[in-house]
Amino acid sequence: MTDAAPRTPLRLTKHHGLGNDFLVLLSGESLTHAAREELARQACDRHRGIGADGLLFVLAPDAGFDVRMRLHNADGSVAEMSGNGIRCFAQAVTMAGIVPNGTVRVQTDAGLRLIQVGVTDPHGVATISVDMGEFTFDALPVHGEGGHTVDVGNPHLVIPVDSLDNLDITVTGPDREAPYLAGPTHGINVHVVRAADDRTIDMVVWERGVGVTQACGTGATAVAGVMHRLGLTGSHVTVRQPGGNATVDINDGRATLHGPSQHIATIEFWAVTQ
Repeated sequence: MTDAAPRTPLRLTKHHGLGNDFLVLLSGESLTHAAREELARQACDRHRGIGADGLLFVLAPDAGFDVRMRLHNADGSVAEMSGNGIRCFAQAVTMAGIVPNGTVRVQTDAGLRLIQVGVTDPHGVATISVDMGEFTFDALPVHGEGGHTVDVGNPHLVIPVDSLDNLDITVTGPDREAPYLAGPTHGINVHVVRAADDRTIDMVVWERGVGVTQACGTGATAVAGVMHRLGLTGSHVTVRQPGGNATVDINDGRATLHGPSQHIATIEFWAVTQ
């Protein structure tokens, strides 16, 4: 792939949820799976592309849904679900008029997600709530000490610790993910956490297919579920991450994630087509 290779202009929007940034392509239906993988790698490249943690494609939904989301990570791999990504996706499709503000039924590779979308303010920010569904605990084995696995549509390893001081997630993350890479989930999201009190959790993130990110919405949900199950926190928690705070409510084994999405830019990206 060279600078002289043929290119095709595509219109993308860029958003972030607590520093976890995503691109959205509103017209992704005509692309093959392989083309979506390659476009994600190109567009998410922070040196030769636009730069993002993932690329979200708007696809035609099945009956019973308003819109369908497909997420490719920065490395081109598919992620079943993203709590920050789906907020960015919901903001993009409501801003484009594909669906109205209010309750949006989004079809994901993890199933139905009901989104409550607020109006985007003059600063490009919308407050969005996501019904994240039920927790599935211990579906995957725990490799290494002190961890807990939980699935919230995608897989997570949550590692509670007494202190995050001197922790290097660039070392701990890939080390703890490595045993899962050859397994059915092709890796796992790794979160090292501490309970500051029964209402507050501090968390750092290593995301499958991306690496270190500023925040993780499904991760915040998974962490809240594990810490509540261990009796370390209550049913309403603030999850503090490097990119900012999300809140999670737990009720009868289901979680609701609350947080912002900010529209950053609308971009014409010249994708390499050959």
